[in-house]
Amino acid sequence: MVQEIITYPRPLSLEYGTDVRIYDAKLFALLDDLQETIKANNLQALSAFQIGSYYNVVVFKDENDDFIEMINPIQISHSGESFEEETTYYYGDVSAKVKRFSNISIVYETREGESRSLKFSGSLARILQRKLDYLFGSTFLDRLTSDERKKFEAKLSMGADIGKENYCPTTFKRDKILKTINLFLFGMLFLFIGSLFLETSLWKYQLYSSFIVLALQISYFFYAQYEGKKYSSCVSCSVANIFGTTLISFIRLSVVMISSYFFM
Repeated sequence: MVQEIITYPRPLSLEYGTDVRIYDAKLFALLDDLQETIKANNLQALSAFQIGSYYNVVVFKDENDDFIEMINPIQISHSGESFEEETTYYYGDVSAKVKRFSNISIVYETREGESRSLKFSGSLARILQRKLDYLFGSTFLDRLTSDERKKFEAKLSMGADIGKENYCPTTFKRDKILKTINLFLFGMLFLFIGSLFLETSLWKYQLYSSFIVLALQISYFFYAQYEGKKYSSCVSCSVANIFGTTLISFIRLSVVMISSYFFM
């Protein structure tokens, strides 16, 4: 029977798994449920923990799409390391960079109670290590570095991965350029007001400042389009929005410069 897979924010039900001691119909039903759930969700592997069972059981499909059932699996050796992007069904499409062993050896038992051992490498080794984590009531969140954990929790709070089509950040690097432009415009406005009370001409400073603002506006326009390509579904990244923001900034510059030309 296809079972519901536990997903975030629902917590995993147990802190750690229990070794299988009795090989009975209840265990066999669990193994069959795991296979059917894997097929129904187009997955490669599942641990019993992911469907709310307390048994130390992992079922996965090998390179030939044949199911292998691991009862009481234990990782006995490992070699090499890799630091790669991972996703897990529990957290949906939100990914994180996780350090794992490149090669592992696992001993386990079959549903007939026979002891077996297998070696794994590459992506399958990484997947199985993630499934073994579940048997301890853990997810890859517990394996992240402090920096990666902060990044992951930020993406998790957004409910999507940075760089995915459905993600739209609230702040952009281009905002810093816009902030600089506004600071210069404020300074130019201050110069204009100050010139009304001074006999010394400040026009040349105003002119130099306008050149800087104009250069910043051009930089903002092209960089904003470059940055916006990363977030295709974000409304604030559209060319029309970027053009409008640049136009408003240019109008403000024009008003300040026209006023300065006639009154400074």
